[in-house]
Amino acid sequence: MNIIGISGSPTRDGNNEKMIEMALAVADDRGFEVDRISLSERAVSPCTACGGCTNKKACMIEDDMAEIYPLLEDADGIIVATPVYFGGMTAQLKALFDRTLMLRRQGFLLSGKVGGAIAVGGSRNGGQEKTVQAVHDWMHIHGMIVVGDNNHFGGIVHAPAESDEVGMQTVKDTIGKICDVLGMIKQ
Repeated sequence: MNIIGISGSPTRDGNNEKMIEMALAVADDRGFEVDRISLSERAVSPCTACGGCTNKKACMIEDDMAEIYPLLEDADGIIVATPVYFGGMTAQLKALFDRTLMLRRQGFLLSGKVGGAIAVGGSRNGGQEKTVQAVHDWMHIHGMIVVGDNNHFGGIVHAPAESDEVGMQTVKDTIGKICDVLGMIKQ
């Protein structure tokens, strides 16, 4: 089984990439195949609502989404991390989410995948829960199975991530829950 981690941050080697790496290491230790999408290394343009993907499995915009679509489609589980920018996810992550409309139009190709979310903010109550909810909304719209951290909504971290022991435990618990649910449904 394969779990893909998405770092929605434009910052290379920042909190999000560290959280995704830690989460994927937990999944790898549990025997899952892992892969990652770091938006700090990708160019994803916003959706233009052109309708080109309505009748065919192709997006009219030529960018890195062409490489991202099969990663998402082949994944059994998806964990998404984003910093909180003005109370929400990054523009880069929102662009990726909007561009997955094609996967929905072509038969809900993300449906049944297990998903979880992580958000990191500049303060303890910096909008992380609201941002996690927005990621969950995207997952629900695709028909995914959404999990939290066994306690609340998902990974809720205060920057800098590596010094937030409580927050990093919620990240571990979220990926652990994704692994547990995949194990239950893929037997």
